[in-house]
Amino acid sequence: MTLRQPHQDAVLPAADAARIRQVLAACSQLLSWAEANCGPRFAAAAQDKVHLAGLSRAPGALAGEVNLAIDMLDFCDAARSTR
Repeated sequence: MTLRQPHQDAVLPAADAARIRQVLAACSQLLSWAEANCGPRFAAAAQDKVHLAGLSRAPGALAGEVNLAIDMLDFCDAARSTR
């Protein structure tokens, strides 16, 4: 198995895309719960980790990125048939 290069498109079976979406939805719910129940220390830690990943440090940025990833799966073009 060879690792896909960053410039190469990925093609996922529907079941794999559904699993990724399920995990992202669980992450979104966990982030919402943590933001509501863990206070400012969680928010600061999340902002630091998101910033280290090269994303926005704005409050709620991680949740926004997770939700954007879900949207990408939901609204991407369907794979073309090779038949």
